[in-house]
Amino acid sequence: MLKIGDFSKLSRISIRMLRHYDEIGILHPEHVDDFTGYRYYSESQLPLAGRIQTLKSLGFGLSVIKEILGKYHNPQEMEQFLLVKRKELEEEAAAAQQKLILLDSTLKWLRKDGSLMDYDVTLKTIPKRYVASVRQVIPAYECEGILWEMMGRELEPQKVQQATPCYGMAIFHDEGHKEQDPDVEIQSAVVGKYQDTEHVKFKTVPPIQIASATYKGSYEQISRVNAAVANWVVENGYDFDGKSFCIYHVSPGQTDNPNELVTEVCFPVRKK
Repeated sequence: MLKIGDFSKLSRISIRMLRHYDEIGILHPEHVDDFTGYRYYSESQLPLAGRIQTLKSLGFGLSVIKEILGKYHNPQEMEQFLLVKRKELEEEAAAAQQKLILLDSTLKWLRKDGSLMDYDVTLKTIPKRYVASVRQVIPAYECEGILWEMMGRELEPQKVQQATPCYGMAIFHDEGHKEQDPDVEIQSAVVGKYQDTEHVKFKTVPPIQIASATYKGSYEQISRVNAAVANWVVENGYDFDGKSFCIYHVSPGQTDNPNELVTEVCFPVRKK
């Protein structure tokens, strides 16, 4: 039998934490002296102490560790549990990376005097186009790739030829921003005439006058670019005249590097 101090040294767990583990039912002493109250542990409890420390280092709280120790009794069950935890950590890391990208973008913006008008806004007209179009309600804006994959899959049998420029764009049909289930339409200008498919519809789109700003980098900048274009519209005597949309000059389908993306934020307008 080992005194609590000796067990503390061998397990590398403080005496205070050993007492706490006893209180919450994670690691009880092998024996407690009824007269003195001294706690005694056995060498056979060292592997359990090591397991607790390992789970703590993986980021599990004590309440979860207690559940794990009582629930998973063989390596296979433990492996499945840890794989789920690994997936959660991967998702957290990806979310943290996106926040870092946004933070870096914001810092660059602030270092340019904090002016939203760092983006050059232009007024122009997009000509009449014959387009392939897919419009669906999708889970979230970042799921737009679902629509592009759908379009590519259904157009492949007809060997559809894209126009130059193709004006690959996403149009946002909801009245305002939506946290989920936005109504999004994608369009790509094409050359020739083709048959509609299950989800892809071909149509002629009339010319449209827009105020737009083109920027390079991740989509985290879009809110600021929106503000820049909106300010320009108001200050130059125009009214908004339709659904906003984005033209993808360099899209995620062409690069995996968010810093290489080139996006044009567009607002249909008319003179007051």
